[in-house]
Amino acid sequence: MTDRFKLVVYLAAVVAATLIHDPRWLGAAAAGVFLSAGPRALPLLRRAARAALPFALAVSLGYAALARDELSVAGTVLLRLNLRVLLLTGLAFRVLPGVDLQRALGFSPTLRFVLVLATSQVLTFRRLFRDFRWGLSARTPRRVGVLTALRHGAATAAWFARRAEYDATTITQAMDARGFFLDRD
Repeated sequence: MTDRFKLVVYLAAVVAATLIHDPRWLGAAAAGVFLSAGPRALPLLRRAARAALPFALAVSLGYAALARDELSVAGTVLLRLNLRVLLLTGLAFRVLPGVDLQRALGFSPTLRFVLVLATSQVLTFRRLFRDFRWGLSARTPRRVGVLTALRHGAATAAWFARRAEYDATTITQAMDARGFFLDRD
């Protein structure tokens, strides 16, 4: 299977997952994705659940707080939402590691360029995040408490938001100066 075909199948599966609203079908699809990993199904499930957990908790708690008078309806909505998030996360972890995005997007120099830009930003931010984490542990003589971790997380998130906005502005200006956004024949 070519990388482009795998990417198209993945994107079609993502669209299909967003069109399904029955929790039974969402659960069956998620089970199918995880079971397709064979002996790696349980580690894949753990990884997907761990990645989806912060989003699921934040959205579920917020939605449940707002819909406290209609908890039976909220339960169905939250079940559907969380199954869909687990399905999409599992699908990404299952399919995307086997896709070479450079080859899959080889038909478009523009998409390959955007992929290189995005990859460089992700790698830079991952390094900076690791530096922030190491900085916190180096400056804290004992185990980090919850309040300190929350303050550090909030400050780090604010810094990353400012940095992302700055980087997006400068990259856009650089691309514009080099004629990237001019219409091509």
